[in-house]
Amino acid sequence: MFVSTLIVAISTVKMATTMAPGEERAASEVLRALARHLNCLNEDSKTTRKRALEEIKRETIDKGLSSGVLQEVFTCLLKSLLKCLSDPMERCRETAIHMLGDFIRCVPQPEDSLPYLMPALTQRLGGKEILEPAEELRLSMVEVLTLTVEVCGRHLAPYLDDMMKILQRTIVDPFPDVKRESCKCTVHFAKSVPEHFHMQAESLVKPLMQTVSHQHSRVRVSTIEATGAVIQYGTGKNVDDVLSHLAQRLFDDSPQVRKAVTVVVGDWLLHLRDRYSYFHKLIPLLLSSLSDDIPEISQRAADLWRQTGALWEQENEDDLKDKMDFLLTPPDLYPAGVARPGLGCRELVVRNLSNLLPALARDVVDWVAGTRVKTAQLLYALLLHAEDHCTQHLQLLLSTLYRACTDPESDVVTNCLRSAKLLGTFVSPKVFLKLLLVHLETSSSSSPHTPLMVLAAVLGGCSRDLLKPHLQKIADTLVQPDVCQEYQQTVYLDQLLSCVDVLLSLCEKDCGSVSLQLLQVLVTVQSLSTEPQLTDKAEQSVVSLCKVQGLATVADLYRQHMGQLLQWLSASQKTWTSYSPQRLQLQVIATQSGPVIGEFLPLLMPLLQNCLDPERDPEMRLHIFTMLSKLLLDATHTLDSQGRFCEHLDVFLLELLLPNLMWKAGRTAAAIRTSALSCLLALLQGGLLAVEERLSSQVLSALEEDSQLSRLLACRSLSTLLKLIGPSLHPDALNNIYPEVLKRLDDSSEEVRGVALRALGQWLASLGKDYNSQLYSQHLEVLFQQLLLHLDDPDSRVQDTVLEVLKTGSGVHPALLKQEVEAVRDKQRTPVYCDQLLQYLFVVPCTTA
Repeated sequence: MFVSTLIVAISTVKMATTMAPGEERAASEVLRALARHLNCLNEDSKTTRKRALEEIKRETIDKGLSSGVLQEVFTCLLKSLLKCLSDPMERCRETAIHMLGDFIRCVPQPEDSLPYLMPALTQRLGGKEILEPAEELRLSMVEVLTLTVEVCGRHLAPYLDDMMKILQRTIVDPFPDVKRESCKCTVHFAKSVPEHFHMQAESLVKPLMQTVSHQHSRVRVSTIEATGAVIQYGTGKNVDDVLSHLAQRLFDDSPQVRKAVTVVVGDWLLHLRDRYSYFHKLIPLLLSSLSDDIPEISQRAADLWRQTGALWEQENEDDLKDKMDFLLTPPDLYPAGVARPGLGCRELVVRNLSNLLPALARDVVDWVAGTRVKTAQLLYALLLHAEDHCTQHLQLLLSTLYRACTDPESDVVTNCLRSAKLLGTFVSPKVFLKLLLVHLETSSSSSPHTPLMVLAAVLGGCSRDLLKPHLQKIADTLVQPDVCQEYQQTVYLDQLLSCVDVLLSLCEKDCGSVSLQLLQVLVTVQSLSTEPQLTDKAEQSVVSLCKVQGLATVADLYRQHMGQLLQWLSASQKTWTSYSPQRLQLQVIATQSGPVIGEFLPLLMPLLQNCLDPERDPEMRLHIFTMLSKLLLDATHTLDSQGRFCEHLDVFLLELLLPNLMWKAGRTAAAIRTSALSCLLALLQGGLLAVEERLSSQVLSALEEDSQLSRLLACRSLSTLLKLIGPSLHPDALNNIYPEVLKRLDDSSEEVRGVALRALGQWLASLGKDYNSQLYSQHLEVLFQQLLLHLDDPDSRVQDTVLEVLKTGSGVHPALLKQEVEAVRDKQRTPVYCDQLLQYLFVVPCTTA
């Protein structure tokens, strides 16, 4: 009773000085009604204390008292309620906290409670140890603190230390909702006491940065917003401490987090006191948001960026006067569908570009893929703003693009190529070619294709009229051996092809002046390519080269340049090896030019003669013979398209074929002889060769080759020879042939045996009237005996073939054949074939020649 009486007495004195008579009586009545409940707050019973608090709430907050009455009652109850914040019972603490919040919200002068309220909250929330164990109650306390900041505003200035102690602890509270509410409180407090907040704002940076990567996206959003306020109303010295953390949040999976960063950075660019000192650090963050996947974020970033540019333009109007009047028209070939940034935005980027590009060059090769993608997108945005001012940074830009174009992430490469195209739009070809072409010639990096990739993109952004004077220089560089023949990787050849395609699509008929060089590059790409798709693309480019010049077919294009192409190859022929690209180039030219190659035999034959010299690289000769055999199989549409190949047959036969048919040890030499035999067979079957008898000796020697294919080709060639000149051969020459062929009947290859049998049939068919069967009966006897031996072969197909050959021979000396058949009939496993042959001989008149 003593305590309550004292409270009533004190309150009565205060009411007499501040309240109207009606409110004074009401307040006195309320306090008298609360006297017993206030005493109960000191009881040991938890239930009693709880009931007392509930009754106090019912008699005050719940009764809807006027604000004046509540103000006086709150003043008298404040200490008791604050004492309850330490009550052992959680329910009591909860009720006390809620009552404090209700009173602060309702009273007209809540600032009067600050001398008691702030120390109490600081004790509970701002100490080294968390005194309030219940996280929900900590949240309620911070909510009360936020409410206090909202209603008291500048009156909290004397309590700056207490506020900072509380916020430093609650921002890193384990409970996420406490973190969020603390960040909200920080924002309100910074705005309420800006003239004092800056003195201790730095102390909040560390806890905020510890929280900015919290697993809950809503916590991250609140933290970013609080960081914005702390920097905005602080000294501005801590921008560097938070920028890296905010930059990381631009990669956040949550769109709301990225939006928060965008808004905060945009606000700094507009309102930060020392923003001019930080433009080069803040601009990249805002421009990065322009390429965000969420339209709302990118649009918000664009709006903030426009406002920033407009504000800067307004603040620097005198410096920009000339540019504002004259630089209104966008450059030619400005990217379609892209709005040109305002003058202020462009000038901001231009004036900070030298500070931005070195950092960008580092980040574009960062180990984190997301960073590299964002950096590549930022590079495009910067160049779009810099326009022709990027010329002075061209060396650094090109080296950055070279490195970025090796990135395994396709998004990085795509954005870098877009940037390269902008260089072609804004920079003079005279300037960028001076650097780019040198880089092509001296490229020694592990990724030599990147200068070509960048060149193709830069050329794609250039105009036809500006590029025309430089076509010759570009083509001459591309065709240099160090550029188009040095590397055989598919990716390199693909980019080389891209450069040609860009020139063809951009310059069209102007490419006629460099048609030869472009064709040489395309031939090289086809010759070195190992991918069918790339080869097909190169062939399509050759067709495009024809179209831009108005040529009907690819053959017309080759006809236009064939002489120069062959001279181009001949210039280096003495150094060719099997690994030389020139050999492959010759193959592409010879096969793709079709009938045109037959028009330039005087230039082709010396080249072949030199390459097929028996002393040259065996592997190279092998490949060239393979190429020739293919051409000779369709000679009328290739080498003999003009019917003039016969004029060069002597050289072809005596200096190209026959020297390479001479036996030499080694597998490669054997393969060369096989290829040469293939060419010979193609000549014979095509009727191109005026056959001479001396060929037979070379062919006969080839029958003993180790290579099955060589023996097969030799048998076929011999069969064709006999068909062409057999009847005109001297009997002695004929008698020298069959023994060698007979040996092939025992060949390990069934195919060779079959061809050898057909060759023997052709030999028998070649015996004309000049062949005296009686005089040479011993030869025929040996032949018949060997054939009859194979008539009993286990393979029925061989038996059938031998039977047909013997039937052919029956017309030469039937009596001798009949005699030999009868002699072996009973010795064979089955007499069926002998009987068939005897039956055939019975029908054929048995007369000797």
